[in-house]
Amino acid sequence: MDTVAMHISNGIVDPATSAVFAAIALAGMIVCVLRGRRDLDDRLAPMAGLVAAFIFAVQMLNFPVLPGVSGHLLGGALAAMLVGPWVGALCVTIVLIVQALVFADGGVSAIGLNVTNMALIGTFLTYGVLALLLKVLPRTATGVAVTGFVAAVVSVVAGSLGFVLQYAIGGQVDGISLGGAAGAMVGVHALIGVGEGLITAATVLAVAKVRPDLVYALRGKRLLPSTPKSTVESAA
Repeated sequence: MDTVAMHISNGIVDPATSAVFAAIALAGMIVCVLRGRRDLDDRLAPMAGLVAAFIFAVQMLNFPVLPGVSGHLLGGALAAMLVGPWVGALCVTIVLIVQALVFADGGVSAIGLNVTNMALIGTFLTYGVLALLLKVLPRTATGVAVTGFVAAVVSVVAGSLGFVLQYAIGGQVDGISLGGAAGAMVGVHALIGVGEGLITAATVLAVAKVRPDLVYALRGKRLLPSTPKSTVESAA
């Protein structure tokens, strides 16, 4: 059985479609550079480097999903929570480019496709989801963990749907229907998303407990206790 992975190889999508999404990815990166410069400071700059290095390292470690199918951390949700959507998208893009050029993980002609799915869709959609959840859920350890988990699952599935759209426009693999590709991608990546959600939730929560100022999504606010102080005092 072939391994199903998010990284798109050369020849999966036709050159014209690849070129269109390369232009979309380039435009997105230009916007990220311009907006990300406003966020970068003495605190965020080294954190961005650590996030990129962490995502690169963890993406090299695959975990089994189904027989013959493995997944790995994509990093969009983690980057968005720790360094924000603009810088986060740049971190993921750098990782994808290095992997394609140095390790041949993802085709060179498909860099624009992969950047669109994992860096742009995966990061920006994630940030919208987590921003909403952080307003609804309490800013406790449980609330932050649930936020990271849900945002990661959404980012992975959304990224796989990005590939489905690209394949619908310019897919050129014989014997694979659009319905078959959609079912395989969404089904497998929903399971991969669970693994990514657990990793993202654990990582962000570990940082938030020690240095909440390093979690972009929390805006430097400390985690609230799970049990209100008044309840603890009355119980005592």
